[in-house]
Order: sequence, then C-alpha cells, then structure tokens
Amino acid sequence: MLTCPDPPAVTVIVDPGDDLVHTRAALAAHDPLAGRITVHPTPGTDSTLALAHDVLAALGKPVPVAGYREHDTAAAWTLAAAWILATGTTHLLLLRVHLMTPQRLEALLLLRRRTGLHLTLVIHTGHLPAGLDRVLSGVRHHLADATALLPAAAAPCTADHPPRRPLAHRWIALPALTTLLAFDEPARLCHCRAPLAADCDFFPPVIPQTTEAEVAWRLHRATTHPHVAAELATAVFTAASTTQLSTVHVHDLGPEASTITLHDDGLRQGCMTHPVPLWARPLLMAARRCWDIVTGTSGPLFTDPLGSTGLPHLTAFAESCKLRPPQPPRPAPRKRKTGTAPRPRQQQETVWPVCTVHYGLASVMLEPDQMRGCPYPPPHTRKTIARRKNGWLPPDYGLRELQPPR
Repeated sequence: MLTCPDPPAVTVIVDPGDDLVHTRAALAAHDPLAGRITVHPTPGTDSTLALAHDVLAALGKPVPVAGYREHDTAAAWTLAAAWILATGTTHLLLLRVHLMTPQRLEALLLLRRRTGLHLTLVIHTGHLPAGLDRVLSGVRHHLADATALLPAAAAPCTADHPPRRPLAHRWIALPALTTLLAFDEPARLCHCRAPLAADCDFFPPVIPQTTEAEVAWRLHRATTHPHVAAELATAVFTAASTTQLSTVHVHDLGPEASTITLHDDGLRQGCMTHPVPLWARPLLMAARRCWDIVTGTSGPLFTDPLGSTGLPHLTAFAESCKLRPPQPPRPAPRKRKTGTAPRPRQQQETVWPVCTVHYGLASVMLEPDQMRGCPYPPPHTRKTIARRKNGWLPPDYGLRELQPPR
C-alpha cells in the first residue's frame, strides 16, 4: 500500500465573512499544470463519493466513474490518488469545509496520506466547527487568515482562455493503430532484459507535435481509468498489437515511466524496450500508481486492480477519442441531378484492419490478408525509412507481393 510517511501540515483558512473576493481568489489559484487544484464541493450533498468526483473533476477527469458498484467510494478515491501522484499535483484547496461531515474529512485526510498533498481547507465561519476540530485533533495543522493567504482577493475573477487546439473535434488517423488488432495468441510471462527498439532497428511511426498534444489532451479527458488511457497511449507510440500490450506488467515500466518493455515470441524481432514520450508518461505513471496503492505488487499494467467491469474495448475507446487508423479511400460521390438538394454526409464507420506487416512469425504471415482496404503502415526499420525517403519503396509498401526479400 502506497502512503506518505510524513505528509505536510494541513492549513485551515478562516474566512468568517464568507467574502466573495476570497472565493474568487481561491478559484483563481486553480492551475492543474502548475500542480494546484481548487475544489468547490457540489452543494446539497454530504456524500463522500460526490466529493471524490469533485476532486476528479478538478483534475479534468470525466465523472461519475463507470465500471464499479454504484456506491463504491474506495475506487473513486483510489483513482483520484493515482492521478494526483502521476500528474505531479502538490496542492489541493477545498472550499466550504465548515459544511463537511467527519466522514468526508477523513476521506480527504486519507488522500493526503496517500499522496503527500499540501491540503488547504477554507472555512467560512469564525471558529473551527466541532466535527473539523475533532478530525484534526491528531493531525498537524495551523490556522491562517484569509486576507493573508489569499492576497489576490481584490483582483477581479477573469476566465482563462483555454489553449488553442487546431485539431479539436477532428478525427485523427494514426498509422500506428493499423497494427493494433492481431491474430496471434498472448505470449508467456517474460522477465527478460529486452534490448532497445532502436537497437533492433524498429522505429514506430512518428506523429507531428501538434497531433501529439491533441492525442494527450483527449486521453487525459476521455476516461478516469488510467489503465485504459495508458494502453491506448502505448499503442500510439509503439505501434503495438493488443497481444503485445497484454504482456506488459508493472515491472516492465522503467523509472519515472521513461521506458516500457513489450514481450512476444519472435514478433518484431522479439522483446523490445521502447522509450516513452513525455506526453504519455503521466498516463503510464497513473496506471502504475493505481497498482501501488491497491496491492503494492506487480500485475498486468493495462488491467484494473480495482476490478472494474463493462468498460469498452480498446478500439471502441479509441473511436470515442476520435482516434483510428488511416481509413480506406471514400468512394467518389455520385453526381446529383440539377435542382435536387445535396444528401447529408453520413458518418463513415471506422474500419479496423488486421495487419501483419510488422510481424515475423511464419504462422502469422500465413493468415489471410484482412486489411479491408486500409493503407499499410509506413516502414519501421532504419533501412526502409531511408529508402522510402529516396523514393525506392512504392507508396503501397507492405503488400506481400511487393515486400523486399527477407
């Protein structure tokens, strides 16, 4: 079980006048990228689960959390702790604490012990409520005046402009997802010291920086389950199949999620260790932290130690994020008669091919071709990448009859 042995002292801000400018200053302090979140509890409820959802929402996660029993509070608080640890959140400021029940306060203090958060509680009364005084009796804490700790109280509350997203609401075609579905069976549990992918001459498709940023933005906000977001992120930067992804255990993730090892029985020249790009590291760290908090042991990284059920398949989750492999070309539109209204453009159903271009096992290569009209992924070796730049490879490289001799 993951705990912080010496969490920081709790700060209790006293705002007896319930001054609007102090509340504005507290809300203005909300900056998740800087490691600070402000939680304004949902009014009219004393539910511990609702407070956990408020924390997750402040972290940018969708709520309520699917996949667990309706009133399961432990799962929501565990996920909140995992995301706080993975995203580097260090400060949590909570408003309206004088209305909190002892049970909700105890849940907050448990979150503090798990994550080492600097917890700041704002009460809008002149003295500590009896319940809060009792809960904090064995906890290091100190009182502070709102005017002293919220110096921006006199400043008007201005809405921050969200970062510009050129690819917002668009479908993104990622060549790495072309090899997501596979014929082969999962490999045996492996504890090898796998070489780096570059040393094996394997280079997954590179995506532009703008696309990287958009993919990261969507994965952070599409699900509260870190193992789901981490699995799809790994497929994006490794071009791995679901079979390879199922072999990854917690111990296969390097320090600070800087590398990840994928195992197989001879596919892609064997087991390989891939560097993890910066945008994907918080997602993988959140999946690891979830295992650390729940069991403290190693297990399959892309499964939920909390035992969630009914979550979508990885391809369905990718489609919910508007991510998919490059699609077959659309048929040419029919010419319409003069004077007729144009037909509304129908949403194209996503085609998921089964591609064996990157695999080396003979049994896999003998499977029937099921690309379903989708383009083959780009070459993945240093030699073929260089040749393609020089125009040596045909544009439909990957078809078996066009592949260079092995």
